[in-house]
Amino acid sequence: MSVPFVTAPTLDGIAHGFFGRRGGVSTGDLASLNCGLGSGDDPARIAENRRRVAEAALPGAPVTGLYQVHGNRCVIVDEGTDLADRSEADALATRRPGVLLGILTADCVPVLFADREAGVVGAAHAGWKGAIAGVTDATIDAMERLGARRASVAAAIGPCIGRASYEVDDAFVERFVADDPANERFFAAGKPGHAMFDIAAYVAARLAGAGVARIAIGGQDTYALPQDYFSYRRACHKGENSYGRQLSVIGLR
Repeated sequence: MSVPFVTAPTLDGIAHGFFGRRGGVSTGDLASLNCGLGSGDDPARIAENRRRVAEAALPGAPVTGLYQVHGNRCVIVDEGTDLADRSEADALATRRPGVLLGILTADCVPVLFADREAGVVGAAHAGWKGAIAGVTDATIDAMERLGARRASVAAAIGPCIGRASYEVDDAFVERFVADDPANERFFAAGKPGHAMFDIAAYVAARLAGAGVARIAIGGQDTYALPQDYFSYRRACHKGENSYGRQLSVIGLR
């Protein structure tokens, strides 16, 4: 069975994909391509779903991932890295071929990076905490340590919660504006005491500010597309017992 996924023009020629919830074997609230190791799903089903992702993106490659903690730490994957190890971090970078870097999301922003010339790729999980703490900056820094040139890095922002679905309170807005007054532009008016946050635009601005010239934004709203994507916020609103996670991957052939 084919597994649908989204790619980005900025990463053409690089093995990558933003996968959703279609094409897997999980059932119930977690149907069907749930790749979340902490979701409470049957481990065998998760393993099969992750295998399907790998075969679709880079056949034969293992997927290495993280125990994501909404921080800004980036782990470098090299020849000596145990690919089964799940470090507490929110980003990965490598120049090692034949390995897929995997990021799990369920409304947060998956960001994939590549410097084709240097042969270096990266992946980041940018929830709002990690985004404002600079997880994308940390990923670019790690890629530079592996030989990438900042000016040559291309990035792609995958499916995440959209502005129309992401209601936050005024205290949330104030936190971002205190960090940088220019951040006010990422919030639209909502009901009294609230605003609507465009987290994808915020992450794109952080990337541009870090010197990334080529950035693609997919534009899919995970909350608003229940047949296509998992969403933590939607699962909470619906009172579901658990929620699935989609996997985004990138690797070097």
